[in-house]
Amino acid sequence: MSQQPSSERAGRRRASHGWRDALAAVLAGLALMIVTAALGLWAAGAAELPGNAFPRVVAAVVVMAVGGSVELSGDAGLIAETQAGLTVMPLSVTLAGALVIAGGFLRPLRNRAVASTRELTGWAARMATVWALALIALAALARHSFAVRPGGRTIADIGDLLDASPEVGFRADIALTLVFGLLWLAALLVLALLVSRKAPLPARLVRFQESVRPAAFSMVALLMAYVVLGLVIGLVVLVTRGHPAETCAVLLLGLPNLAWLALTLGLGASWEGKVQGPFGLPVPHVMDSVLRTSDGSTLNLSSLSQYDGRAWWLLVAAALLLPAAAFLMAARSPARTRPWQHAVHMAAALALTVLTICLVARLSAHYGLSLLGLGDIGGGLAGEVFLRPKVFTALGLAVVWGLAAGFVGSLLAARVRRRGEVEPAAN
Repeated sequence: MSQQPSSERAGRRRASHGWRDALAAVLAGLALMIVTAALGLWAAGAAELPGNAFPRVVAAVVVMAVGGSVELSGDAGLIAETQAGLTVMPLSVTLAGALVIAGGFLRPLRNRAVASTRELTGWAARMATVWALALIALAALARHSFAVRPGGRTIADIGDLLDASPEVGFRADIALTLVFGLLWLAALLVLALLVSRKAPLPARLVRFQESVRPAAFSMVALLMAYVVLGLVIGLVVLVTRGHPAETCAVLLLGLPNLAWLALTLGLGASWEGKVQGPFGLPVPHVMDSVLRTSDGSTLNLSSLSQYDGRAWWLLVAAALLLPAAAFLMAARSPARTRPWQHAVHMAAALALTVLTICLVARLSAHYGLSLLGLGDIGGGLAGEVFLRPKVFTALGLAVVWGLAAGFVGSLLAARVRRRGEVEPAAN
Protein backbone atom coordinates (compact mmCIF):
# COMPACT_ATOMS: atom_id res chain seq x y z
CA MET A 1 0.00 0.00 0.00
CA SER A 2 2.86 2.40 0.76
CA GLN A 3 4.63 1.74 -2.53
CA GLN A 4 1.77 2.94 -4.75
CA PRO A 5 1.66 6.55 -3.42
CA SER A 6 5.46 6.65 -3.67
CA SER A 7 5.29 5.49 -7.30
CA GLU A 8 2.64 8.11 -8.08
CA ARG A 9 4.78 10.85 -6.49
CA ALA A 10 7.78 9.72 -8.56
CA GLY A 11 5.66 9.83 -11.70
CA ARG A 12 4.47 13.34 -10.88
CA ARG A 13 8.06 14.45 -10.26
CA ARG A 14 9.17 13.03 -13.62
CA ALA A 15 6.27 14.72 -15.39
CA SER A 16 7.03 18.05 -13.71
CA HIS A 17 10.66 17.72 -14.61
CA GLY A 18 9.66 16.89 -18.19
CA TRP A 19 7.64 20.08 -18.49
CA ARG A 20 10.55 22.14 -17.15
CA ASP A 21 12.92 20.52 -19.61
CA ALA A 22 10.50 21.07 -22.49
CA LEU A 23 10.03 24.72 -21.56
CA ALA A 24 13.78 25.26 -21.25
CA ALA A 25 14.57 23.56 -24.57
CA VAL A 26 11.91 25.43 -26.55
CA LEU A 27 12.62 28.83 -25.01
CA ALA A 28 16.37 28.45 -25.50
CA GLY A 29 15.92 27.52 -29.15
CA LEU A 30 13.40 30.29 -29.71
CA ALA A 31 15.64 32.86 -28.03
CA LEU A 32 18.57 31.95 -30.28
CA MET A 33 16.34 32.15 -33.36
CA ILE A 34 15.10 35.59 -32.35
CA VAL A 35 18.63 36.86 -31.66
CA THR A 36 19.93 35.47 -34.97
CA ALA A 37 17.04 36.98 -36.93
CA ALA A 38 17.32 40.32 -35.12
CA LEU A 39 21.06 40.61 -35.76
CA GLY A 40 20.66 39.65 -39.41
CA LEU A 41 17.82 42.13 -39.96
CA TRP A 42 19.72 44.82 -38.08
CA ALA A 43 22.71 44.28 -40.37
CA ALA A 44 20.34 44.52 -43.34
CA GLY A 45 19.04 47.89 -42.11
CA ALA A 46 15.61 46.77 -40.92
CA ALA A 47 16.06 48.52 -37.57
CA GLU A 48 15.29 51.80 -39.40
CA LEU A 49 11.82 50.69 -40.48
CA PRO A 50 9.11 53.13 -39.32
CA GLY A 51 6.26 52.53 -36.95
CA ASN A 52 8.02 50.23 -34.48
CA ALA A 53 8.08 47.57 -37.18
CA PHE A 54 11.41 45.93 -36.30
CA PRO A 55 10.18 43.45 -33.64
CA ARG A 56 7.27 42.50 -35.88
CA VAL A 57 9.58 41.85 -38.82
CA VAL A 58 11.79 39.73 -36.54
CA ALA A 59 8.76 37.70 -35.53
CA ALA A 60 7.80 37.24 -39.19
CA VAL A 61 11.31 35.99 -40.06
CA VAL A 62 11.22 33.46 -37.20
CA VAL A 63 7.80 32.29 -38.37
CA MET A 64 9.11 31.78 -41.91
CA ALA A 65 12.18 29.98 -40.53
CA VAL A 66 10.01 27.15 -39.18
CA GLY A 67 7.86 26.85 -42.28
CA GLY A 68 5.12 29.19 -41.12
CA SER A 69 2.98 31.19 -43.51
CA VAL A 70 3.50 34.96 -43.85
CA GLU A 71 1.23 36.64 -46.38
CA LEU A 72 1.94 39.97 -48.07
CA SER A 73 -0.93 42.30 -48.81
CA GLY A 74 -1.35 45.65 -50.54
CA ASP A 75 -3.80 48.53 -50.46
CA ALA A 76 -3.58 51.36 -52.97
CA GLY A 77 -6.96 53.00 -52.68
CA LEU A 78 -10.01 52.71 -54.88
CA ILE A 79 -8.51 52.76 -58.38
CA ALA A 80 -5.04 51.37 -57.84
CA GLU A 81 -3.80 47.91 -57.08
CA THR A 82 -0.77 46.39 -55.43
CA GLN A 83 0.40 42.82 -55.73
CA ALA A 84 3.03 41.23 -53.52
CA GLY A 85 4.16 37.78 -52.50
CA LEU A 86 7.07 36.22 -50.64
CA THR A 87 8.13 32.60 -50.11
CA VAL A 88 11.49 31.95 -48.45
CA MET A 89 13.01 30.18 -45.46
CA PRO A 90 15.89 31.99 -43.72
CA LEU A 91 17.80 28.81 -42.98
CA SER A 92 20.43 30.39 -40.71
CA VAL A 93 17.62 31.13 -38.27
CA THR A 94 16.17 27.67 -38.84
CA LEU A 95 19.47 25.93 -38.17
CA ALA A 96 20.21 27.92 -35.01
CA GLY A 97 16.91 26.93 -33.41
CA ALA A 98 17.03 23.35 -34.67
CA LEU A 99 20.40 22.61 -33.07
CA VAL A 100 19.35 23.92 -29.66
CA ILE A 101 15.89 22.35 -29.62
CA ALA A 102 17.22 18.98 -30.80
CA GLY A 103 19.90 19.07 -28.12
CA GLY A 104 17.31 19.86 -25.47
CA PHE A 105 15.11 17.02 -26.69
CA LEU A 106 17.93 14.46 -26.58
CA ARG A 107 19.53 15.50 -23.29
CA PRO A 108 17.09 13.68 -20.92
CA LEU A 109 17.21 10.57 -23.14
CA ARG A 110 20.95 10.06 -23.38
CA ASN A 111 22.82 6.95 -22.28
CA ARG A 112 19.86 4.62 -22.59
CA ALA A 113 19.41 1.77 -25.05
CA VAL A 114 15.62 1.52 -25.24
CA ALA A 115 12.67 3.79 -24.44
CA SER A 116 8.99 3.03 -24.70
CA THR A 117 6.87 4.57 -27.41
CA ARG A 118 4.69 6.10 -24.71
CA GLU A 119 7.63 7.82 -23.04
CA LEU A 120 8.98 9.27 -26.29
CA THR A 121 5.52 10.37 -27.38
CA GLY A 122 4.84 12.03 -24.03
CA TRP A 123 8.16 13.86 -24.07
CA ALA A 124 7.58 15.05 -27.64
CA ALA A 125 4.01 16.09 -26.80
CA ARG A 126 5.20 18.31 -23.95
CA MET A 127 7.66 20.04 -26.25
CA ALA A 128 5.00 20.38 -28.95
CA THR A 129 2.59 22.02 -26.50
CA VAL A 130 5.12 24.65 -25.46
CA TRP A 131 6.17 25.12 -29.09
CA ALA A 132 2.57 25.61 -30.22
CA LEU A 133 2.01 28.37 -27.66
CA ALA A 134 5.22 30.08 -28.80
CA LEU A 135 4.14 29.84 -32.45
CA ILE A 136 0.76 31.41 -31.70
CA ALA A 137 2.45 34.32 -29.91
CA LEU A 138 4.93 34.86 -32.74
CA ALA A 139 2.27 34.67 -35.44
CA ALA A 140 0.07 37.16 -33.57
CA LEU A 141 3.00 39.61 -33.38
CA ALA A 142 4.08 39.16 -37.01
CA ARG A 143 1.84 41.71 -38.75
CA HIS A 144 2.46 45.27 -39.94
CA SER A 145 1.90 47.62 -42.88
CA PHE A 146 4.10 50.24 -44.56
CA ALA A 147 3.28 53.22 -46.73
CA VAL A 148 5.04 53.18 -50.12
CA ARG A 149 5.71 56.52 -51.80
CA PRO A 150 5.58 56.09 -55.59
CA GLY A 151 8.59 57.40 -57.45
CA GLY A 152 8.36 60.63 -59.41
CA ARG A 153 6.66 63.80 -58.21
CA THR A 154 3.89 63.75 -60.81
CA ILE A 155 2.97 60.12 -60.14
CA ALA A 156 3.00 60.75 -56.39
CA ASP A 157 0.74 63.80 -56.75
CA ILE A 158 -1.73 61.84 -58.90
CA GLY A 159 -1.75 59.08 -56.32
CA ASP A 160 -2.54 61.53 -53.51
CA LEU A 161 -5.24 63.23 -55.57
CA LEU A 162 -6.98 59.97 -56.43
CA ASP A 163 -6.57 58.41 -53.00
CA ALA A 164 -4.19 55.83 -54.40
CA SER A 165 -1.36 56.10 -51.89
CA PRO A 166 -0.15 52.53 -51.72
CA GLU A 167 0.52 50.45 -48.65
CA VAL A 168 2.10 47.05 -48.42
CA GLY A 169 1.98 44.90 -45.32
CA PHE A 170 2.46 41.42 -44.00
CA ARG A 171 0.63 39.18 -41.61
CA ALA A 172 1.23 35.64 -40.40
CA ASP A 173 -1.54 33.11 -40.87
CA ILE A 174 -1.86 31.71 -37.36
CA ALA A 175 -3.56 28.45 -38.34
CA LEU A 176 -1.12 27.58 -41.13
CA THR A 177 1.83 28.66 -39.03
CA LEU A 178 0.69 26.33 -36.25
CA VAL A 179 0.29 23.38 -38.63
CA PHE A 180 3.57 23.81 -40.49
CA GLY A 181 5.47 24.78 -37.35
CA LEU A 182 4.37 21.60 -35.57
CA LEU A 183 5.29 19.53 -38.64
CA TRP A 184 8.72 21.20 -38.58
CA LEU A 185 9.14 20.29 -34.92
CA ALA A 186 8.04 16.68 -35.52
CA ALA A 187 10.52 16.29 -38.38
CA LEU A 188 13.27 17.79 -36.23
CA LEU A 189 12.64 15.44 -33.31
CA VAL A 190 12.50 12.37 -35.57
CA LEU A 191 15.76 13.43 -37.23
CA ALA A 192 17.37 13.95 -33.83
CA LEU A 193 16.45 10.40 -32.81
CA LEU A 194 17.81 9.05 -36.09
CA VAL A 195 21.13 10.88 -35.87
CA SER A 196 22.10 10.36 -32.24
CA ARG A 197 23.77 7.10 -31.27
CA LYS A 198 22.94 7.61 -27.60
CA ALA A 199 19.23 8.32 -28.03
CA PRO A 200 16.98 5.36 -27.17
CA LEU A 201 14.45 3.93 -29.59
CA PRO A 202 11.35 1.81 -29.01
CA ALA A 203 12.24 -1.89 -28.94
CA ARG A 204 10.43 -2.56 -32.24
CA LEU A 205 12.60 0.00 -34.08
CA VAL A 206 16.00 -0.95 -32.68
CA ARG A 207 16.66 -3.35 -35.56
CA PHE A 208 16.53 -0.47 -38.05
CA GLN A 209 19.15 1.69 -36.36
CA GLU A 210 22.12 -0.12 -37.92
CA SER A 211 21.08 0.87 -41.44
CA VAL A 212 19.43 4.23 -40.79
CA ARG A 213 21.49 5.98 -38.12
CA PRO A 214 24.91 5.92 -39.82
CA ALA A 215 23.41 7.26 -43.06
CA ALA A 216 21.41 9.97 -41.26
CA PHE A 217 24.45 11.03 -39.23
CA SER A 218 26.64 11.24 -42.34
CA MET A 219 24.12 13.46 -44.13
CA VAL A 220 23.88 15.85 -41.18
CA ALA A 221 27.69 15.92 -41.03
CA LEU A 222 27.80 16.66 -44.78
CA LEU A 223 25.33 19.54 -44.47
CA MET A 224 27.17 21.00 -41.49
CA ALA A 225 30.50 20.69 -43.34
CA TYR A 226 29.08 22.81 -46.16
CA VAL A 227 27.79 25.37 -43.65
CA VAL A 228 31.19 25.60 -41.96
CA LEU A 229 32.93 25.92 -45.33
CA GLY A 230 30.48 28.62 -46.34
CA LEU A 231 31.05 30.44 -43.05
CA VAL A 232 34.81 30.44 -43.60
CA ILE A 233 34.39 31.80 -47.12
CA GLY A 234 31.93 34.40 -45.85
CA LEU A 235 34.32 35.60 -43.16
CA VAL A 236 37.13 35.88 -45.73
CA VAL A 237 34.83 37.96 -47.94
CA LEU A 238 33.87 40.07 -44.94
CA VAL A 239 37.51 40.88 -44.17
CA THR A 240 38.84 41.32 -47.69
CA ARG A 241 36.08 42.82 -49.81
CA GLY A 242 34.21 45.23 -47.57
CA HIS A 243 30.43 45.60 -47.34
CA PRO A 244 30.47 44.12 -43.81
CA ALA A 245 26.82 44.85 -43.05
CA GLU A 246 25.54 43.13 -46.20
CA THR A 247 27.82 40.13 -45.68
CA CYS A 248 26.78 39.75 -42.04
CA ALA A 249 23.11 39.94 -43.03
CA VAL A 250 23.56 37.12 -45.55
CA LEU A 251 25.50 34.97 -43.07
CA LEU A 252 22.98 35.48 -40.27
CA LEU A 253 19.90 34.94 -42.41
CA GLY A 254 20.77 32.77 -45.40
CA LEU A 255 24.12 31.00 -45.00
CA PRO A 256 22.69 27.44 -45.28
CA ASN A 257 20.57 28.57 -48.24
CA LEU A 258 23.76 29.37 -50.14
CA ALA A 259 25.86 26.50 -48.77
CA TRP A 260 23.30 23.80 -49.57
CA LEU A 261 22.55 25.37 -52.95
CA ALA A 262 26.30 25.01 -53.62
CA LEU A 263 26.06 21.32 -52.69
CA THR A 264 23.39 20.65 -55.31
CA LEU A 265 25.26 22.68 -57.93
CA GLY A 266 28.40 20.68 -57.20
CA LEU A 267 26.45 17.50 -57.93
CA GLY A 268 25.54 18.93 -61.33
CA ALA A 269 21.97 19.95 -60.54
CA SER A 270 20.33 22.95 -62.20
CA TRP A 271 18.10 25.66 -60.79
CA GLU A 272 15.82 28.00 -62.71
CA GLY A 273 15.82 31.59 -61.58
CA LYS A 274 15.18 35.20 -62.41
CA VAL A 275 16.16 38.53 -60.90
CA GLN A 276 14.20 41.50 -62.22
CA GLY A 277 13.83 44.99 -60.79
CA PRO A 278 15.70 46.63 -57.93
CA PHE A 279 15.48 43.58 -55.70
CA GLY A 280 18.08 40.86 -55.77
CA LEU A 281 19.02 37.53 -54.30
CA PRO A 282 21.36 37.36 -51.29
CA VAL A 283 23.90 35.47 -53.40
CA PRO A 284 27.40 36.13 -54.72
CA HIS A 285 27.62 38.62 -57.59
CA VAL A 286 28.31 35.91 -60.16
CA MET A 287 25.01 34.15 -59.38
CA ASP A 288 23.11 37.42 -59.55
CA SER A 289 24.70 38.11 -62.95
CA VAL A 290 23.57 34.74 -64.31
CA LEU A 291 20.00 35.23 -63.12
CA ARG A 292 19.51 38.90 -63.99
CA THR A 293 17.80 38.38 -67.35
CA SER A 294 14.40 39.34 -68.66
CA ASP A 295 13.18 35.80 -69.33
CA GLY A 296 14.91 33.82 -66.58
CA SER A 297 18.04 31.69 -66.67
CA THR A 298 19.37 28.30 -65.70
CA LEU A 299 21.82 28.28 -62.81
CA ASN A 300 24.33 25.44 -62.96
CA LEU A 301 28.07 24.87 -63.13
CA SER A 302 28.18 25.60 -66.84
CA SER A 303 26.38 28.97 -66.64
CA LEU A 304 28.36 30.02 -63.57
CA SER A 305 31.70 29.13 -65.14
CA GLN A 306 30.97 31.48 -68.03
CA TYR A 307 31.23 34.35 -65.56
CA ASP A 308 33.79 32.89 -63.16
CA GLY A 309 35.84 29.77 -63.77
CA ARG A 310 36.19 29.21 -60.02
CA ALA A 311 32.66 27.79 -60.06
CA TRP A 312 34.20 24.40 -60.89
CA TRP A 313 35.54 24.28 -57.33
CA LEU A 314 31.98 23.35 -56.36
CA LEU A 315 32.47 20.09 -58.24
CA VAL A 316 35.79 19.53 -56.47
CA ALA A 317 34.18 20.15 -53.08
CA ALA A 318 31.45 17.61 -53.82
CA ALA A 319 33.99 15.06 -55.05
CA LEU A 320 35.91 15.37 -51.76
CA LEU A 321 33.14 15.78 -49.20
CA LEU A 322 30.75 13.10 -50.45
CA PRO A 323 33.28 10.22 -50.15
CA ALA A 324 34.24 11.62 -46.76
CA ALA A 325 30.59 11.46 -45.66
CA ALA A 326 30.34 7.93 -47.07
CA PHE A 327 33.48 6.92 -45.18
CA LEU A 328 31.93 8.30 -41.98
CA MET A 329 28.76 6.31 -42.65
CA ALA A 330 30.71 3.11 -43.29
CA ALA A 331 32.90 3.59 -40.23
CA ARG A 332 29.81 3.88 -38.03
CA SER A 333 28.07 0.88 -39.63
CA PRO A 334 28.41 -2.75 -38.50
CA ALA A 335 31.37 -4.62 -39.97
CA ARG A 336 29.09 -7.14 -41.69
CA THR A 337 27.59 -4.46 -43.96
CA ARG A 338 28.66 -5.11 -47.54
CA PRO A 339 29.97 -2.44 -49.97
CA TRP A 340 26.86 -2.59 -52.18
CA GLN A 341 24.70 -2.04 -49.10
CA HIS A 342 26.75 1.03 -48.18
CA ALA A 343 26.24 2.30 -51.72
CA VAL A 344 22.47 1.82 -51.56
CA HIS A 345 22.22 3.44 -48.12
CA MET A 346 24.29 6.42 -49.26
CA ALA A 347 22.25 6.85 -52.45
CA ALA A 348 18.95 6.80 -50.56
CA ALA A 349 20.21 9.18 -47.87
CA LEU A 350 21.68 11.64 -50.37
CA ALA A 351 18.53 11.61 -52.50
CA LEU A 352 16.40 12.45 -49.44
CA THR A 353 18.86 15.17 -48.45
CA VAL A 354 18.81 16.75 -51.91
CA LEU A 355 15.01 16.56 -51.98
CA THR A 356 14.90 18.40 -48.66
CA ILE A 357 17.25 21.08 -49.97
CA CYS A 358 15.09 21.50 -53.06
CA LEU A 359 12.03 22.04 -50.86
CA VAL A 360 13.51 24.45 -48.31
CA ALA A 361 16.03 26.46 -50.39
CA ARG A 362 13.64 27.63 -53.12
CA LEU A 363 12.38 31.19 -52.96
CA SER A 364 10.13 33.62 -54.77
CA ALA A 365 9.22 37.27 -54.29
CA HIS A 366 7.33 39.79 -56.36
CA TYR A 367 5.91 43.27 -55.93
CA GLY A 368 4.01 45.54 -58.31
CA LEU A 369 1.84 48.64 -58.29
CA SER A 370 -0.56 49.73 -61.06
CA LEU A 371 -2.96 52.63 -61.54
CA LEU A 372 -6.14 52.09 -63.61
CA GLY A 373 -4.51 48.88 -64.84
CA LEU A 374 -1.95 50.91 -66.83
CA GLY A 375 1.28 49.26 -65.76
CA ASP A 376 3.81 49.88 -63.06
CA ILE A 377 3.85 53.23 -61.26
CA GLY A 378 6.06 52.06 -58.47
CA GLY A 379 8.97 54.19 -59.55
CA GLY A 380 11.23 51.20 -60.00
CA LEU A 381 9.85 49.29 -57.04
CA ALA A 382 8.17 46.59 -59.11
CA GLY A 383 10.17 43.44 -59.55
CA GLU A 384 10.29 39.67 -59.44
CA VAL A 385 12.79 37.25 -57.96
CA PHE A 386 12.58 33.48 -57.92
CA LEU A 387 14.84 30.45 -57.66
CA ARG A 388 13.51 26.91 -58.01
CA PRO A 389 15.22 23.57 -58.66
CA LYS A 390 14.85 21.01 -61.40
CA VAL A 391 13.93 18.40 -58.84
CA PHE A 392 13.95 15.14 -60.79
CA THR A 393 17.32 15.86 -62.39
CA ALA A 394 18.76 16.70 -58.99
CA LEU A 395 17.42 13.49 -57.46
CA GLY A 396 18.80 11.37 -60.30
CA LEU A 397 22.24 12.91 -59.91
CA ALA A 398 22.06 12.41 -56.13
CA VAL A 399 21.40 8.69 -56.60
CA VAL A 400 24.36 8.31 -58.99
CA TRP A 401 26.70 10.27 -56.73
CA GLY A 402 25.45 8.38 -53.68
CA LEU A 403 26.06 4.97 -55.22
CA ALA A 404 29.59 5.91 -56.28
CA ALA A 405 30.51 7.69 -53.06
CA GLY A 406 29.00 4.95 -50.91
CA PHE A 407 31.07 2.28 -52.61
CA VAL A 408 34.27 4.35 -52.36
CA GLY A 409 33.56 5.17 -48.72
CA SER A 410 33.12 1.49 -47.87
CA LEU A 411 36.51 0.69 -49.43
CA LEU A 412 38.18 3.52 -47.51
CA ALA A 413 36.66 2.26 -44.26
CA ALA A 414 37.68 -1.35 -44.85
CA ARG A 415 40.72 -1.02 -42.55
CA VAL A 416 38.83 0.82 -39.82
CA ARG A 417 37.75 -1.25 -36.82
CA ARG A 418 33.95 -1.19 -36.60
CA ARG A 419 31.18 -2.48 -34.39
CA GLY A 420 30.64 -6.21 -34.67
CA GLU A 421 34.17 -6.86 -35.87
CA VAL A 422 36.08 -9.66 -34.10
CA GLU A 423 39.85 -9.62 -33.76
CA PRO A 424 41.50 -12.78 -35.12
CA ALA A 425 42.89 -15.03 -32.42
CA ALA A 426 46.67 -14.88 -31.92
CA ASN A 427 48.57 -18.07 -32.78
